[in-house]
Amino acid sequence: MAKVLKVFDAVDGISHALAVEVASLSAQRIAASGRFTVAVSGGSLPAILCKQLSHDKNVDWAKWHLFLADERCVPNTHADSTYALVKKELLDHVRIPQENVHPINDAILVAKDGACSESETAAVAADYIAQLTSVFGSKIEFDLILLGMGPDGHTCSLFPNHPLLKVHNTSVAFLTDSPKPPPARITLTYPVLNAARNVIFVSTGEGKAQVLHDILIKNKEYPAGLVSPQTPTCWYLDAPAAKLLGSKVSS
Repeated sequence: MAKVLKVFDAVDGISHALAVEVASLSAQRIAASGRFTVAVSGGSLPAILCKQLSHDKNVDWAKWHLFLADERCVPNTHADSTYALVKKELLDHVRIPQENVHPINDAILVAKDGACSESETAAVAADYIAQLTSVFGSKIEFDLILLGMGPDGHTCSLFPNHPLLKVHNTSVAFLTDSPKPPPARITLTYPVLNAARNVIFVSTGEGKAQVLHDILIKNKEYPAGLVSPQTPTCWYLDAPAAKLLGSKVSS
């Protein structure tokens, strides 16, 4: 599937353009289906996404259903929790109904530091599958998935050379050996990522430049580059991240 590259001088430009695009997609899907289903990853993405979007009074937040593209198996109030980050940047500022927001069920956790047993982590993943099924039924098709990417080319909790890259028989997989701490995590898998109507990556900083060149120019199969949804994947980049892309860049 083709990729669309959008490059901005600074992160503020990404925040503005991303807010406009997400608000537009939200309005389109709510008009068509009565709801807007979104999954979001952590890292710097929630702050970039929500800096302007959270102030948009025209977004029908009551029709949103918000999931996490991946999550660390820690309590939802923990400093490492993606949910805690999304809550701080978005949920504390907009009125998405509580029943439409889907964190992990942290009551399952015995370990509170992300060093969970395999059985704990598997139970968290199974519960998250049940949450997805309660909204989507048997066909999980997000309207939008918003993703980041690490300097190693990972996205969600799908890391280079990890066995989870080949998991296609479940919507949510788990791992207890993440190369980045904390070790226990759950993640959406490629069948869900690639079934999405829209996928937007946000990647910033010079530290991402080489892997972006490898993915977008050389077509190397890093985890982020394997995402191939229904429509062309859209990459929102700042100038330092895009510095090695040359003539492939369109702003």
